[in-house]
Amino acid sequence: MGVTRSYEIRTYGCQMNVHDSERLAGLLEDAGYVRAPEGSDGDADVVVFNTCAVRENADNRLYGNLGRLAPQKTKRPGMQIAVGGCLAQKDRDTIVKKAPWVDVVFGTHNIGKLPVLLERARVQEEAQVEIAESLEAFPSTLPTRRESAYAAWVSISVGCNNTCTFCIVPALRGKEKDRRPGEILAEVDALVGEGVSEITLLGQNVNAYGSDIGDREAFSKLLRACGNVEGLERVRFTSPHPRDFTDDVIAAMAETPNVMPQLHMPLQSGSDPVLKAMRRSYRQERYLGIIEKVRAAIPHAAITTDIIVGFPGETEEDFEQTLHVVREARFAQAFTFQYSKRPGTPAAEMENQVPKEVVQARYERLVALQEEISWAENKKQVGRTLELMVAEGEGRKDGATHRLSGRAPDNRLVHFTKPDQEVRPGDVVTVEITYAAPHHLLAEGTALSVRRTRAGDAWEKRTAAEAAKPAGVMLGLPKIGVPAPAPVPSGSGCGCD
Repeated sequence: MGVTRSYEIRTYGCQMNVHDSERLAGLLEDAGYVRAPEGSDGDADVVVFNTCAVRENADNRLYGNLGRLAPQKTKRPGMQIAVGGCLAQKDRDTIVKKAPWVDVVFGTHNIGKLPVLLERARVQEEAQVEIAESLEAFPSTLPTRRESAYAAWVSISVGCNNTCTFCIVPALRGKEKDRRPGEILAEVDALVGEGVSEITLLGQNVNAYGSDIGDREAFSKLLRACGNVEGLERVRFTSPHPRDFTDDVIAAMAETPNVMPQLHMPLQSGSDPVLKAMRRSYRQERYLGIIEKVRAAIPHAAITTDIIVGFPGETEEDFEQTLHVVREARFAQAFTFQYSKRPGTPAAEMENQVPKEVVQARYERLVALQEEISWAENKKQVGRTLELMVAEGEGRKDGATHRLSGRAPDNRLVHFTKPDQEVRPGDVVTVEITYAAPHHLLAEGTALSVRRTRAGDAWEKRTAAEAAKPAGVMLGLPKIGVPAPAPVPSGSGCGCD
């Protein structure tokens, strides 16, 4: 009997990386690898790090994790370690110099090469470092092992044409490249045919879609086209840029029933001087104008954002302007980041870096204000009747509380009392909201209705198939358990949209 090699993928950073990791998993399984059980903790035969170059201390985190694997690799000569993603694209040969036990380094443009590079490293018994300077194949053309049976990412573009001074991503993922609308819709149709009922259109600057194919209204047209896909219940997208957020997109959101009343709109700062220093091509008035238009067209929309605190040169007056926008916009949630230098970005060389203690104090004030607003906005949901798509792995205490969890149309997390009848991830449950906390809602009464869906059928079929799979023979030391849930990014995105 042949030996089956196992793999583990550790994902850091934004949704684009999560989506890329699904592709990496699909490539490895296509090549005959099997996913290592949950809790393998480096016991897999191949460990892949899909890295982020945006988060603070991303480098230290990677090398610390690589260091912890070095003793295991010494004991098990057949084990391989691969490093990909944005940090690999940036650091390249530095990785194998600092961690010579790494076997493969690959970049953001050539993830499809991973199985070949692993085999080459095994045969030649030396590290393989291969970084492409431009996209070799659009990621969505590669095999995929989706983390969810009922919801899927659909990449519509890669790269970014913006030049934000704090962001390294354009240098690592390249200029924006758009997929053709027909290719996107064909993928959406295929996913719905497999039972998927929710898609998220994904791009580094998703609403700039069309700039590469010469159609300024291409994104709004794509949203409307998704509205015509039979069986597709929910459409989301992330992350847009205020510069490209036009009235035709707002109209498409409002007029297309399956486009959800949710918008993630990165602010970064409420101060015009700071926005200028960040090279963001909008100002406070423009940003608040977009929010006002969205609320007028979609009154129940939940709007979330990203904010950076302590950008070089930020004064107390600048920070007060950010607090002003937060009060005016009344975000449902804000992903807040303390500014940290990223080598290779213009901001890292700027004067007037804000002292750490000042950044920390401002950050705490911002978080406290946003918590207050999030709670107040969530309290407005009490008494409303909402349709939830039942989710998998969203409620950490669901077992102890006899509850299940789901996402409302506006993407708020709702924990609800488990109905007497069977409910599967992907099914739809109608509930009445009875309680609000800053980061979730509760529906403590009996569910008003349960609708079994094709998405739930797909989840059930996949779960049965996973359970029936033979374990194979691992070269590593597997532990008992189910496959790990989808990686959860620490914020909504890379913080640079």
